[in-house]
Amino acid sequence: MTTTGTLFLLGAGGAVLLFLLHRLGQVLGRVLEALAAVAVVFVTLWLACKGTAIAVIWLVRHWRTTLTTAGVGVWCWLLGWPSLAITAATAGLSLGLWRLASVPTFDRLAGRRLRAWWLRWALYAPRLPRWMRACQLTVPDPAAPVVVQVNPLARTSSSPPPQRPRRDQTPRVLGVRSGPSWDEVRVRLVPGQTPESFDEATRALAVARGVTRCQVRELAPNVVSIDFQRRNLLAGISPAPEVADLAGVDGASVDLRRVWSGRTEYGTDWHQSLIGGHTLVAGATGAGKGSLMWAPLLSIAPAIRDGLVRVNGIDPKGMELAYGRRLFHRYTVTSRDTLDMLDELVESMEARKREHAGSVRAVAITRDTPLELVEFDEIGALIRYVGDRKTREAITERIALLTTQGRALGFTVRGYVQEPTKDTVPVRELFPRRVCLRVASKSHVGMVLGEHAYDRGAWANRIGESEAGVGYLFGEGVREPLRVRAAWVSDEAIKALENYIAGTLPSAVPAPVLALPAPAEHEAGGAA
Repeated sequence: MTTTGTLFLLGAGGAVLLFLLHRLGQVLGRVLEALAAVAVVFVTLWLACKGTAIAVIWLVRHWRTTLTTAGVGVWCWLLGWPSLAITAATAGLSLGLWRLASVPTFDRLAGRRLRAWWLRWALYAPRLPRWMRACQLTVPDPAAPVVVQVNPLARTSSSPPPQRPRRDQTPRVLGVRSGPSWDEVRVRLVPGQTPESFDEATRALAVARGVTRCQVRELAPNVVSIDFQRRNLLAGISPAPEVADLAGVDGASVDLRRVWSGRTEYGTDWHQSLIGGHTLVAGATGAGKGSLMWAPLLSIAPAIRDGLVRVNGIDPKGMELAYGRRLFHRYTVTSRDTLDMLDELVESMEARKREHAGSVRAVAITRDTPLELVEFDEIGALIRYVGDRKTREAITERIALLTTQGRALGFTVRGYVQEPTKDTVPVRELFPRRVCLRVASKSHVGMVLGEHAYDRGAWANRIGESEAGVGYLFGEGVREPLRVRAAWVSDEAIKALENYIAGTLPSAVPAPVLALPAPAEHEAGGAA
């Protein structure tokens, strides 16, 4: 009985327990079903809100595409697709005829916008992320550990397969601007990147794009512009203005702060200032230093003629500047004569300083206080190689005085050198404006334009020998190296300029008036 009663009680207890568990399971099932229904509803609402937000952001971000698509849809709904096709064909034909009739106006008003839109969506948006991954311009994940398996027969190692970078690891294309020769691709950096990383990858990016030049500009702390050069607008020679066209120009009308000197890589005129700064031009033999020298002198010829500018020439070779000897107020060849000239210029500078100290901050350029422009050809010859040591040191000291104190007093020094090392030109850092023409070594680019100039696109060592006058400009007012080409001044133009300054420009000879023969008589209806 005891055993039977115990078993009965245990069975009854187990049945009650099972019943309770059953009821508890039913209750929990209903609760979980309710929670699952609520979760499904909330997840669905969250996904719907997120999708709507993403769609709205995308539509607002790409508002041009949105409006175009909406317009096309409304047009097809109201007027039908045949009218849309006819209108699009007519617009395309009109744009083609416009481009044939006037390429400059077409490109300025419509062509560059159409080209930028096409290049963004057909080229840069799909391909630039791949180029940046290939050029190591993405932020990788931390390196995964390598698992090595060792057994008595062999040793094998394995690592996880490479994964595609996520969106937060690849810079995003913000927009594209396209000009006559350059494409500007604006890119937003991701955390962990710096603009300097893109500077170092310019050569690799140019190769990936298939262009000859690429440079990077910093637009904001996390935005850079990757510029690709599609066309070389400096391939042809830039002609200098005719001297005869300067005959009626008043010297006072010449703006010495915007002196025309040639063309830039963007197809615009290149102007440089001859006031308020000194310029150092470096380039190998035949690189075109003469163009950098004569083109500005030709542009300011009326001011030289009227006494507002006095040009002082230092010509150690005795050849380059001697061809226009009468153009120069002072002219020297030897180191001793050069030292005497520089002493005279320093004394003149000190006299201006004593006269105008305390009254003005910068001396105005007038006939009484003209701009003293020093053209120092082959500056390294007289500072490093020619003459005795004391004379060379004295010339270096005078150049340092003129470059450090002459800015506000109307004294400007423009030096030209082949080897821009510190030993050759110890006063190199006193020239705030630098132009680097074709040089033989990559290191020379950094010596002239700065340490990171080559990384930022100033590839002066890759300029061809046939591109005389082409160089890179860097200095005051120029944040990125600018590629320019100085105007070519022929020997005839230099002689004409010399005669113009000396006042011996031949006057125009009126052409003789020729008497025309009397017209022959023709019968009525015949050809006259």
